[in-house]
Amino acid sequence: MRIAVFGGSFDPPHLEHIRLAEAAVKELRLDKLFVMPAHTPPHKPWKALSKNEYRLEMCRIAFSQVKNAEISDYEMTQGGTSYTYLTCRHFKQLYPDAEIFWLVGTDMLRDFPTWKNPDEILSYVTLAVCGRNETQGWVAQEQEIFRQRFHKEFAWLQYNASAVSSTKIRVLAGAGMRLTPMVTEKVEEFILENRLYSIENGKDALALEKPTRVQHSLRVAELAASRAYSFKIPERKAVEAALFHDCAKNLTADSPWLKGFEMPSEWGDVPAAVAHQFQGAYVAERLGVTDEDVLNAVRYHTSARPNMSELEKLIFLADMLDEERAYEGVDELRKLFWKGNGLDECLEEALFQTLEFLKMKGGAIYALTKAAYEFYAAEKNTKGV
Repeated sequence: MRIAVFGGSFDPPHLEHIRLAEAAVKELRLDKLFVMPAHTPPHKPWKALSKNEYRLEMCRIAFSQVKNAEISDYEMTQGGTSYTYLTCRHFKQLYPDAEIFWLVGTDMLRDFPTWKNPDEILSYVTLAVCGRNETQGWVAQEQEIFRQRFHKEFAWLQYNASAVSSTKIRVLAGAGMRLTPMVTEKVEEFILENRLYSIENGKDALALEKPTRVQHSLRVAELAASRAYSFKIPERKAVEAALFHDCAKNLTADSPWLKGFEMPSEWGDVPAAVAHQFQGAYVAERLGVTDEDVLNAVRYHTSARPNMSELEKLIFLADMLDEERAYEGVDELRKLFWKGNGLDECLEEALFQTLEFLKMKGGAIYALTKAAYEFYAAEKNTKGV
């Protein structure tokens, strides 16, 4: 008997998940494929997932037409962190005479040595690897690395998957946008019916923006969401702040949305390029945002300020590091953004670059931005970084 286990968050399951499952059944000649949503992925302990029943039902819907596929709730019923070695041990006990495969993409293959008890995993199963936008020759290269470390080889699928981001799907759902062709129509219907990932009035906030600005806001939301769990920031908060951060960017001074708005004066004159952050927080509040941390992330996403919350830092940097931005120094900032478990080093460098740019261009320097830089520069010196 030949079986395989396909684990993941499946929040939500998308079309590439389905195509990988179909390829695995065909290429590995599987008698059974277990699709198994994790309870708590060990590499994402702070990431809040949708309710178990929702993810299970979405998997039932998504994989219903995949031959020999069966949805398993094993890891969910076990609770706690879903360690692969324990799951593999369980399936080996259930099917002692079966040849068992564990499906992974090349990203997970390269991360596999960091998994808990990888050698024990390989005593129960064979990894079956699917490429993700890989170049020709990747199999031989990765096999050699794998063989040197584990003295075994992995199986591989000829199917080369496209990169589809579940994070992006959740962001689009939060923005009230269409999710096909990334998920099936029935999965999309389930998400909409149960208001999964929905951000209250996020669609209304984006409706105030020009189309190019909307795309920027969506990219900022995806980037912020991708990094949020590293700092124990709820993904939904990060997405909400990002979707609202530029909601006033394209409004004119006489817009009804700005009726009653007064520009703050405690830090002196507000440069024109900065004004929309304060207006945005005002509009966001009128649209129903009540979380003060989210409002502050909108309120200071351009200027920054001293002693920012983790969410404020995240939105400031995600806005500055939108993948479409190509200014001098952005590559260095992106490396710092993904480095380690803190944002202060990246934030200090970003503020330094901002001030240097304004000095060079002769632009107005907002006193609040200068104060923010001095605060984080002092923090850096205190920590001896």
